[in-house]
Amino acid sequence: MSAELNGRAAEVEQALSGAPQRVGWFRFYFADQRWEWSEQVQRMHGYQPGTVIPTTELVLAHKHPDDRRQVAATIDEMLHTHRAFSTRRRILDTSGVVHHVVVVGDQLTDHEDVVIGTHGYYVDITPTSDRADDHDRITAKVAEITENRAVIEQAKEMLMLVYGLDPVAAFDLLKRRSQESNVKLRRLAQQLVEDFGAVRDKAIGSRSAFDHMLLTADVRIVGDGDVTAPPVAN
Repeated sequence: MSAELNGRAAEVEQALSGAPQRVGWFRFYFADQRWEWSEQVQRMHGYQPGTVIPTTELVLAHKHPDDRRQVAATIDEMLHTHRAFSTRRRILDTSGVVHHVVVVGDQLTDHEDVVIGTHGYYVDITPTSDRADDHDRITAKVAEITENRAVIEQAKEMLMLVYGLDPVAAFDLLKRRSQESNVKLRRLAQQLVEDFGAVRDKAIGSRSAFDHMLLTADVRIVGDGDVTAPPVAN
């Protein structure tokens, strides 16, 4: 999970054309409500790395007064539902300067795949005079990453519909197929969504058609953008 998170942060950094201080990662553990901030996120809040220990109280204290109540509600929802989230908020650094940030989070799991918290990244999208087009580039990159997560949700909902599973069981099934086939979860989910669109009527009428798609989706994934033709339902 940490490697994937760092990889996503690197993608956004690349979109910023050499401005790595504008993106950084965070982690939040539900059990003890413990936060971790990368050096970049510490700097966004006005701290030198290693000089601050983030807490929920500190996180809320740095939010713009007009955003604070909504952020508190988002944190409370995370603690109760363990769902992923994305939000756009304003933070105040230690000098009182307002930063516009996009925060995108995902579920953080332990070695047994139990959800123990959330992790993700902050992207500082505050406009600057010498980077007038930063906002559009960052927004596009965040939208792309959010879309990747959305396709996994689509595939999960399809499994729920076809097999009558709850959300956790549907995700577990999708994840197991990803592990068994050694195919990234997003690519497998994308292939399933594409396949389902090609044989939608047969798949809804006969669960065996979807069984076949689920168990063979990985063999139709050729590369990052190339897939073979979807199966034809008989």
